[in-house]
Amino acid sequence: MKKLFGYIAAAATLSLLAACGSDDHPPEPPKPVSILATAQATPDLSSLVAAVQFASDNNDLVNLLGAAGTLTVFAPPNAAFDKLAVTLTGNANAKAADILVPANKALVKTVLQYHVLTSKVNAAQIPFGKAITPAAGGIFKIDNVNNVPVITDGRNRKTNITRTDIEASNGVVHLIDQVLLPADKTIPATAIASAPEFASLVAALQFASDNNDLVTLLSGAGPFTVFAPTNAAFDALAKELTGNASATAAAILVPANKALVRSVLQYHVLGARVLKADIVPNTAISTALAGKTFTIQATAAAVTITDGRNRIANIAATDILASNGVIHVIDKVILPSQ
Repeated sequence: MKKLFGYIAAAATLSLLAACGSDDHPPEPPKPVSILATAQATPDLSSLVAAVQFASDNNDLVNLLGAAGTLTVFAPPNAAFDKLAVTLTGNANAKAADILVPANKALVKTVLQYHVLTSKVNAAQIPFGKAITPAAGGIFKIDNVNNVPVITDGRNRKTNITRTDIEASNGVVHLIDQVLLPADKTIPATAIASAPEFASLVAALQFASDNNDLVTLLSGAGPFTVFAPTNAAFDALAKELTGNASATAAAILVPANKALVRSVLQYHVLGARVLKADIVPNTAISTALAGKTFTIQATAAAVTITDGRNRIANIAATDILASNGVIHVIDKVILPSQ
């Protein structure tokens, strides 16, 4: 009998040890769920979920974010959608639900698609400064600003990425603090909207066009890169060409100069989108003016252009995005070789 009790005690001890041993292994972390399910489980993304459901045609956006895949989604919180509603409606009390109306469905769908990449891009893989093409087409870019990733959208609005690398079964989610908007203006329209800074450039384009061809070209599909001189740059060129210290841009927009002005403007246009990060320093860059090139130098202090007459222009601002390309601002009108 003692032997029997001994067996029972030993068995009980082994069972207890086994039970205790099972507690030594922490439970497995939950497996990631889809991007859609992740958003549905996050109260601060309820407006995003509502917008996805509203803008879907036959559940296409819902299925995209819920099915298997390798996606990247930049997810704005509820406050960002409320802010967008105020902007679109002009009503200071507007909320996200106010923009989810039939008349806005196409716009909301395009905006949502603009937040989605069709490949998985974790924070460590962000191509800083490069053009990023979302599912809706167009581009935006992300820069590293004091170790914070900042998005410039198609309307040149700045948006912070507030949290990165939320893993999902079909990709990754990054949280942002503003709804991104795709570009809605071409290069000429962007220049006009920036008036008066580019008023002389716009006037020169209109003056030098034959049947509005230069304006029409730069309003086309592109993409283009335009190095855009400011009004002060055109005034300086007028003084340089006329020898009159009081001359302004209007002084060179005369019939005798039309061919010259036309060639000068074409010299400022590239037939491709070239962001600052794409520029290869000290390499000849071909322009829309056949056979004419210039070079760009980049130092820690400045980025400059050496034109065909060895004149130096400073690039004062870069990467102003438009629907069909990009604008870089320069402080001098560059001239092709004679």
